[in-house]
Amino acid sequence: MIKRTLKELQEMAKGDGLSSEYAAVIAEGVSRDTREDMNGKLYIPIIGENFNGHLFVRDAIEKKGAVASLWQKDQPEPPTDLNLIFVDDTIEALQQLAASYLEQLGMKVVGITGSNGKTTTKDMVTSVLETTFRVHKTAGNYNNHIGLPLTLLSMTEDVEVAVLEMGMSGRGEIELLSQIAKPDAAIITNIGESHMQDLGSREGIAEAKLEIATGLKQDGKLIINGDEPLLTERVGSFPHVIQFGLGEHNNYQARDISLKGKGTHFIIEETEYFIPVLGAHNVTNALSAIIVGELFGVTEENRVKGLKNLTITGMRNEVVETSGGWTIINDAYNASPTSMRAALDLLSSLNGYNKKIAVLGDMLELGDMERSFHYEVGKYVEDKNIDYVFTFGELGTEIAKGAQEVMDPTKVKVFMNKQQLTSELLPLLQPEDVIIVKGSRGMKLEEVIEGLK
Repeated sequence: MIKRTLKELQEMAKGDGLSSEYAAVIAEGVSRDTREDMNGKLYIPIIGENFNGHLFVRDAIEKKGAVASLWQKDQPEPPTDLNLIFVDDTIEALQQLAASYLEQLGMKVVGITGSNGKTTTKDMVTSVLETTFRVHKTAGNYNNHIGLPLTLLSMTEDVEVAVLEMGMSGRGEIELLSQIAKPDAAIITNIGESHMQDLGSREGIAEAKLEIATGLKQDGKLIINGDEPLLTERVGSFPHVIQFGLGEHNNYQARDISLKGKGTHFIIEETEYFIPVLGAHNVTNALSAIIVGELFGVTEENRVKGLKNLTITGMRNEVVETSGGWTIINDAYNASPTSMRAALDLLSSLNGYNKKIAVLGDMLELGDMERSFHYEVGKYVEDKNIDYVFTFGELGTEIAKGAQEVMDPTKVKVFMNKQQLTSELLPLLQPEDVIIVKGSRGMKLEEVIEGLK
């Protein structure tokens, strides 16, 4: 984590007002949360809609052991007996501090955005690069205007590559993160429908995701899903673009994709790769990791090794074997129409199982078209050889309506209670059945998985 004198931190954050007697005091790490270990750290008091971190500055220093705190200049009654660095805006100061720290370290940076697959791609890129470099990656969902700077400031100085996930809800957010991180390589995994209510259309989402290129270093590479026309149509003005995907027009194309056991095999040129996660959409994510590895000088042998030894963040196509003999694919972390279709494609492509069952929950944040999106996902089960569809949630009823039009309606079940869903599904299950569970994070469908285990 960052370790600097308070004078250095004041300069890096573009602050002032620190008493000269504290200039040589060293802070090791930063924190915005007084519930964390604050000992020896710089406290960052964030102001939100329903909270003001300045109320906890005294506690942070006197009770939690922080050595100093930022203080936003428009906040009244700054304590005169504490070590304070005055800034115009504490969030902007945090961002400036992170950007300065990154510039001082001079490491390489990979930025990753997209509607789906950001975290899986982050894990894949990290696994490939870790065969050769010391790598630091975004933890959890620390991928916004506060989380990304905190991620950077938590790095040790011996890190050689930072792999940073960049999330958003509206225009300008990815641009801000890209300007802070200044990536050497920027990946856009795909364009889906998430945040439709904020951006209005998939075209608007594509433009927002392309903001990741605004902070690219002069010779930085923009790595995009070349099977997405909304991206390929918009990158003509970018000098260094690499396309990946399943289509022959891509610079990197995967072929001979096969699902075996708990993983997926595929070939690029003459090299065979294996990833311990299921689905063609995950092969696409892996392509971007292979590209980054090659750009950064990772050998082909280590690229193969890195993906083979991949560990994926939980609830993303996680294969769960049960004592009853049925298999659960836990993809309950989040959902959008694009990722729902990918999940149904995956379920359809699995061989060697008896019944195939989809448990699908509401997809959130889809705006005015949310009902039609759910209905179309339901219709997408047509000819997928899926035996049952169980839905959960109010919008799940629209999935059920679509599914009932294209398959036996008696095998489409609608639930508003997870316990009832589990109770009706369990008696149907036999050894060698497979169930995929998919829904937005707010639906907490992992509770259904616990019941099925």
